[in-house]
Amino acid sequence: MVRTVNGNWLIRARDGRLGAYTTRDEAVWCRAEQRPGGIWSPWRKVGGEQRLHPALAVGQGVNGYAHLVSWRPTKAKESGLVHSTHFRVHLAALDWTPAGHPDKAGARTGVPAVAVDAEGRAHVFVGNRGNGVHALVQKERGGWTAWSDLKGSEVHGELTAVTGESGRVEVYGTDAAGILRWLQEEPGAPPVPADPLPVRVEPGTLSALPTSKDHTTLFFADPEGMLYAVRPGNGPTPLLAAAGPGPAALLRCTLEGHDCTLLAQRSASGRVAFAAYPTEQESAGLWWTESGPQLPVDTAVALAEDADGRIVAATVTPDGELRVARQKDEPGLALAAWQEV
Repeated sequence: MVRTVNGNWLIRARDGRLGAYTTRDEAVWCRAEQRPGGIWSPWRKVGGEQRLHPALAVGQGVNGYAHLVSWRPTKAKESGLVHSTHFRVHLAALDWTPAGHPDKAGARTGVPAVAVDAEGRAHVFVGNRGNGVHALVQKERGGWTAWSDLKGSEVHGELTAVTGESGRVEVYGTDAAGILRWLQEEPGAPPVPADPLPVRVEPGTLSALPTSKDHTTLFFADPEGMLYAVRPGNGPTPLLAAAGPGPAALLRCTLEGHDCTLLAQRSASGRVAFAAYPTEQESAGLWWTESGPQLPVDTAVALAEDADGRIVAATVTPDGELRVARQKDEPGLALAAWQEV
């Protein structure tokens, strides 16, 4: 699976509209509902005519603003990171502005990750030339702090960044020994290393979801294709065989009055597979249920809640075909028919 978008590319904006992002034709593209629950506008470019590499990180703050980070070519064989803020998904985003390079200059070093802290500051994370991790923190009044070297070595290329329920930013990566963790201790400061989790991880399968005030649950597949959940202080819990490649899309939601964790992946059959269980109660068990049409390889899957609190699943194909399925007004996870929008 070619992963070009890091983070949840389906978001609910401050005004309740859903917005979707993808990369295509050397640009980032966005579609949005014209009103909450209404028809969708056509795809449009984000941030002007800047030519970009096919890599995008999406992070959203509690204020609903989306922070977007990508790579742009600067000169021969060199690239730099750029950042844009999208205040309202149905309107134009700000133009792309330079954010620098973890090694000051050079070729791009992997798909970035971005999370937004409780104060609305974006935190950007990206691998460096030495296979470690660098961080860049947005200042409250604009601009960026200097790059911080979070250390690490032989870190796999894809990072996962989230903001915990505490409002503190967390970033995770993997290496041959397991899951690496960096946790923010003070507002506005870059995260610092925490004890790693010694587990067997297939690169490119890690995703994270805040599941309580104190915990973020990490989901990953091992090299044999078994999907696991793990939290610090608890050993990894096997869940079920992964439905397909890449990381699972995650959503914490309410099903029949219960706090649940919902997972979704494009399955080996090409359809979207869903599984849910009571949050942090992995022993309850879960199983995949497939839905929708067969989709091309490298189709991305995402989950969100709409303005009415209904679960929305979305897929976007590499050529930009967007499909959406919305939860029915009946018990359980019953989705209406998938619709191309």
